[in-house]
Amino acid sequence: MTTNTADTADIEAAVLALKEPSSLEIRPRYEGSNICTWIGFKHVNYLVEEAVLNHLRQAGIAPGTVYETYGLCTDIVDIDTRILHAFHIDDTAIAEVKPHRKAKDGELVLAVTLHVRRETLLKAVTSTVRVQLRLDPRGGGELPVPAALAPFAVDRLGAVPGWTPEPVEVDLAADDLVKELTAGRNAYAWKFRIPYWYCHFTERQQMSGYLRLMEEAKDRLVADRGVSIKTLLDEQNWIPVVPHSRITVLDEARMEEDLYVVLTVESVFKGFTYDSRMDTYVVRDGQLVQTATGRITHGYAVIENRRDWSLVSFDDRMNAALEGRSA
Repeated sequence: MTTNTADTADIEAAVLALKEPSSLEIRPRYEGSNICTWIGFKHVNYLVEEAVLNHLRQAGIAPGTVYETYGLCTDIVDIDTRILHAFHIDDTAIAEVKPHRKAKDGELVLAVTLHVRRETLLKAVTSTVRVQLRLDPRGGGELPVPAALAPFAVDRLGAVPGWTPEPVEVDLAADDLVKELTAGRNAYAWKFRIPYWYCHFTERQQMSGYLRLMEEAKDRLVADRGVSIKTLLDEQNWIPVVPHSRITVLDEARMEEDLYVVLTVESVFKGFTYDSRMDTYVVRDGQLVQTATGRITHGYAVIENRRDWSLVSFDDRMNAALEGRSA
């Protein structure tokens, strides 16, 4: 297969087409209906991801094609999502994707809006998504990267341009490093071996893997403090809700590396919601390397019936757990 004018023209046209809005109707996956029929934040982000992939396909830059042809891996490296209305399992999301108004030249930053049909069409989700095309030398592409795609292509994933971590030398056992990462913080941490099913394009952890860890981090923290999700469900009919989440990839994390996940409770807002920060690290060549950071806002709702819920204020037990003290 050789480069020709038609190939170049097609890619140039596809990049121009990215500037046009796209739309998609999609249902949430059944897996995401964890409590009654409501869809959790992770699967809402999966809807956003599918809308972005559809936008690329409609433009003519399908992830499979650009990988097989040019060796470019399509990666979401930053996803910032606000949930305004809950999705239910039988809902249809009407997704609209367009370039973000603050995107600079050479950046692939998209604004995603999801609507849901109720009595009227409601804006349910807004999200900002940054995409990078990571050049994969494994196997090589059939063609060199076209000039039109070159501004989006990177040799290493990282959503923050120019970000370089301060090297931190470490010489600690895993348990000691977990203690070190939480020392003096209102935090919980654990070590996680990255499996292949958290990765894509052969070896790098993908955004959905970080979303899974963010969900697990909350579950682990509240269980550790005596207010597990099942405990509050059984005793108070409370469930967690998430109005906002964001994850930013800072560096790559690789299959079978040990990832250290730290969730830090940062603030409680008027006794109704609390903000946590998730940071992930690997130890590479004797140094601690941060691979991602993120934030998530949680509240609690009481289940009123199989369809409805309402936000509740934290009680003394929950406030004590979030502050890391005894009730």
